[in-house]
Formats: sequence, C-alpha cells, structure tokens
Amino acid sequence: MDPILIAIVAVALLALGCAVVALRRGGDSGLAQSARLLAQGQAQLEGRLKQMAEAGAAAQSQLAEQMQAQERQLAQAVDVRLAEVSRKLVEGLEKTGTQTTTSLDGIKQRLAVIDAAQKNIAELSQRMVALQDILSNKQARGAFGELQLEDLVRDALPPQVYEFQAAIGANRRVDCLLRLPNPPGSIAIDAKFPLESYRALMQATDDAGRLVARRALAVAMTKHVVDIAERYIVPGETAESALMFLPSEAVYAELHANLIDVVELSRRRRVWIVSPTTMMATLTTIRAVLKDSQMREQAHVIQSEVVKLLTDVKRLDSRVESLQTHFDQAGRDIKEIRISTDKVTKRGERIEELELGVADAPAALTPTTDQAAQ
Repeated sequence: MDPILIAIVAVALLALGCAVVALRRGGDSGLAQSARLLAQGQAQLEGRLKQMAEAGAAAQSQLAEQMQAQERQLAQAVDVRLAEVSRKLVEGLEKTGTQTTTSLDGIKQRLAVIDAAQKNIAELSQRMVALQDILSNKQARGAFGELQLEDLVRDALPPQVYEFQAAIGANRRVDCLLRLPNPPGSIAIDAKFPLESYRALMQATDDAGRLVARRALAVAMTKHVVDIAERYIVPGETAESALMFLPSEAVYAELHANLIDVVELSRRRRVWIVSPTTMMATLTTIRAVLKDSQMREQAHVIQSEVVKLLTDVKRLDSRVESLQTHFDQAGRDIKEIRISTDKVTKRGERIEELELGVADAPAALTPTTDQAAQ
C-alpha cells in the first residue's frame, strides 16, 4: 500500500476520534469545540498532505533518478559482462576447435595404426591357418621340422661341415649329418615332431584323459628314440651318439617335466633330445670344437715351419762362419800385401837415393842381414 494513503487514513481517524471525544463531553460547546478541532485537524491534515505530496514528489523524482542511474550502471555492467562472455565464448570456441582438430588428427593416426594392425592380424591369421594346415599333415609337419633344423645349422656352422639328407649305413638318409673330426666323428641329426600326441595331451579335460595322452606321447617318443639309435648310429661311420631335434619347446619341456623315463631311455641309447634353444647351444659348442681342431692343425703346420726355419738359420750361420773365415783370410792377405808394398816403396826410395848419391852406391847396394831375411 502507498505510504501517503496510509498517512491520510491515520490523520482522518485521529480527527474522527477527537470529534467523538468532544461529543461525549457534551453540549453545543462541545460540538463547536469539536468543529474547531476538526477544522484544525483538517488544516493540519491538508498541510501534512501538501508536505507529504511535495516530499513524495521529490522522493519519487530522486528515486527515478536513482533508478535511471542504476539502470545505466546495470546496462554498462551487462554490456561489459556480455563483451567478456562473448570474448570467453570466442576463445573457448577457438580452443575447442583447436583441440577438436588435434583430437581428430590423433584419431586419424590411431585409426591408421589400427588399420595397419588389422591388416597385420589378418595376414598373421592367414599364416596361422596355413601353419595349422601344415602341422595337420604329417609329411608337411616333418618338412617343417627339417626346414627349421636346416636354418639353425646354416646359421651356426660353415657349409663344409654339414650335409642335409646325407646317405649313411645301408642306404639310409638322415636329415642332417655333421662331419666332425675324430673324436667324436660325424654326428647324425634327425627331426621328429609328435604333434598329435602332444595336442591330445593339451586338449584333455580330466586327469584320466591326460594320463592316456601322456602315455601315447611316451610311446611315440620311445619309438623315435629307438629308430634313431638303430638307424643313424653306425659304428665306424658315425659317432657313438646321435641327436633328435624337436622343433617345439613345449614338447621338449613336457618330456623333461613329466616323461623322465623317455629322457633316461634316450640317454642310455645315446640319443640326445634337443629343442631349438638347446640345438643352438649344441651347434655353438660344435663350432668351438671345430675352431679348436683347426687351431691344432694350424699349430702342427706352424711347428713344422718353425723347424724348417731353424734348419735354414743353422745353414745360414754355417755359411756366415765360412764367409767370416774368407774375410779373415782376405784380411791376412791384405796385410801381407801391405807389407810387400811397404817393402817395394822402401826399396824404391833407396834406389832413388842411389841415383842422387853415386859415391855411396857400393854401400847402399850391399844388403844387410835383416833385409836379406825379409
């Protein structure tokens, strides 16, 4: 509610109250007095109303000015805030755009890497399928083991030491024959890959199935050990032992972990079972043996050459001694020649003196005892 209206209502109520009080006090005098009081209240009310109207107008004008000033300040603040918000919005949009561009570039690079990885995975899957096809065929699996064996041997040894598919014994051919000097002699290496038995062992779901598969693997490995011992250890032609190459570290680990009987049998039959890792270590040892053998051969050659060199030195010393004898004889001959030349010179001088002094000729021509001796 308006404050001015509230003040007017309050003054009117006050005047009405005064009039009522006067009427209760009685008579005409009271009525007159009430009229006077009412008139006075009315005049005061009018003055108050005028003052309040003037004050309200001034306050309203001042309030309007304040409101206009506040509106201007608010407008300025709003403009500043809008400008700042616009600037931050533009900067944020630019930063977001830059980050988005960078992220998109990174995503493109990652997508390219993922695409290349997918291609590699697809190619690897094709190779794995091809490898699985190879390993599922016994003949192809045997060729796979032989190729791996050939790669290891070619990388470790010189070509003149090994021979693949070499003939030994009674028209038998071994996958690889290492021609080493005695001892130990030539060593036969045969590649075996009992994949079916090992795969059955890995696919077994219970202890009974694993036991049956492990026994089948033991039987297959025992047969391979016996075959190699009987076919590729030839007395007088090969060494007293042979090597069985397993192109799988997993099968090799399974043998030494759970099939110790088969390993012991191979040792008794002098068939040493090797994996790709142990095969490389064995070939490295064989290369060291070959190098030592070559050094021994070269040592014999060097020793023989040293003996010949000593003989030549002795012969040279004898000839130098003979030459020294000749030099000494030549020195003595030169000394005697100098003595003779001195005598000739002295005789010439005496002859010259005889030509200068004729009176002394008979005495000068008579030789002394010492001159006659010389």
